[in-house]
Amino acid sequence: MKYAIIGTGNISNTYARAIAEMPGSEISACVSRSGNRLKAGPDIPVFPDLDSITTDFDAVIVATPNGLHCEGIIAAAKRGKHVITEKPLGIRVDEMEQAIAACEAANVTLAVAYQRRTAPDNRAVKALIEKGALGNIFAADLAAKFYRDQAYYDSADYRGGLSIDGGGPFMQQAAHNIDIYAWFFGLPEQVVSLMGTFTHKMEAEDHGAALLKYSNGMIGTIIASTSTKPGYAARLEVHSDKGSFTMTDDAITQWHFDDVPNPGNSDFQYRHDGATSAVVSDTSAHQKIIADFERVVEQGGTPIADAHSAKATSTLILEIYGSALT
Repeated sequence: MKYAIIGTGNISNTYARAIAEMPGSEISACVSRSGNRLKAGPDIPVFPDLDSITTDFDAVIVATPNGLHCEGIIAAAKRGKHVITEKPLGIRVDEMEQAIAACEAANVTLAVAYQRRTAPDNRAVKALIEKGALGNIFAADLAAKFYRDQAYYDSADYRGGLSIDGGGPFMQQAAHNIDIYAWFFGLPEQVVSLMGTFTHKMEAEDHGAALLKYSNGMIGTIIASTSTKPGYAARLEVHSDKGSFTMTDDAITQWHFDDVPNPGNSDFQYRHDGATSAVVSDTSAHQKIIADFERVVEQGGTPIADAHSAKATSTLILEIYGSALT
């Protein structure tokens, strides 16, 4: 497929490097209001908006800051183009609903780059939960204790703000981990949360914790931070009446069930040091998201990270913020 990519920042270059490794796929144009070129594709022509593009393209990759994702999705749908958007789907419920409706009306595929869903251990655990094989899960505790220095937040005016970033680590750095949490367990019926700004000069939170109560009785916790120096691997601990397991950065690191074999994949290699850096050096998981997207466009079906489940992830994050505000 031929892609037009909206945005020329850090994450745009991740997609450019990923697609460069995929035979038969290419980026034929990029959109930049500032006129900047992709570092990973300096020869790719630049246009001020989608309507100005004169080269052929089949689909759009939205790689702008969080608060501009839905704007880019709707613009792509109006052109009748399939869309992959960087996470999160959006930072407001009404905007996400408008974006989904625009793609459905245009009959185009909309996928979200929650690439941690492609990790084999995550997929194996998801399947076991759906089958009920792990028993009655009563506790699920996620700790996404990351670190960013002040220079990171000073690198762009929108970083750490509410109108564009949509929040601090809950909406930004920990969104991938919270997506896996919501993918596994769905939305809670009650949220109680506290957060604050402790070590950075920024508008949004840089550390917080949420307590979640589910309709089946499960009690969950989520901690998200960019203040916990030096930054730690994300850790998910899950307990049921049959046993427990721990996942560290998408890999099963502990498994304690008597009647369910450990489904962990020891060959899993993807690692992104999201605890300390925004840079993605290994693009293999992005390639899986793109390949899955192309499969769905060609054959039909639902993307690994479809828009409705991605909306649920943002909805959970917004509920956490709403509880903190009240």
